[in-house]
Amino acid sequence: MEAPLPSREAERLSALYWYEVLDTPPVKELDDLVHLAAFVCQAPIGVISLVDSDRQWFKSKVGLTVTQTDRVIAFCSHTILESDLLVVPDALNDPRFAHNPLVTSDPHVRFYCGSPLTTPDGYRIGTLSVIDHVPRELSHEQLETV
Repeated sequence: MEAPLPSREAERLSALYWYEVLDTPPVKELDDLVHLAAFVCQAPIGVISLVDSDRQWFKSKVGLTVTQTDRVIAFCSHTILESDLLVVPDALNDPRFAHNPLVTSDPHVRFYCGSPLTTPDGYRIGTLSVIDHVPRELSHEQLETV
């Protein structure tokens, strides 16, 4: 199921583009952050993604080979609608994601936990997420880390 657009979408996109980070090379500090989140959560996939008008682009990633996906199928499109974590313990049992190609085919997402990346002005421009191929929960400490 496609996520609705956030309120003030035009302003959110302007805030994202202001940072001039889309399609730029990796940054070691962000790569380290993604590796740490995946390690602490014992997840095979970790990403920092930025959500523009038609895609989610992975600024930093571990456990994925793709660099972007369409926004309409992105879990992160749902996360930027939240003010806090979005946790999906089992994507196959969640009507928003059960038929999503990211769930039904490669990379076979079953568990997702994402935290919105929010600008000082309050625009949620992307996410820090951990993903697994099996349904699961995170401990309180792991949730706090993400």
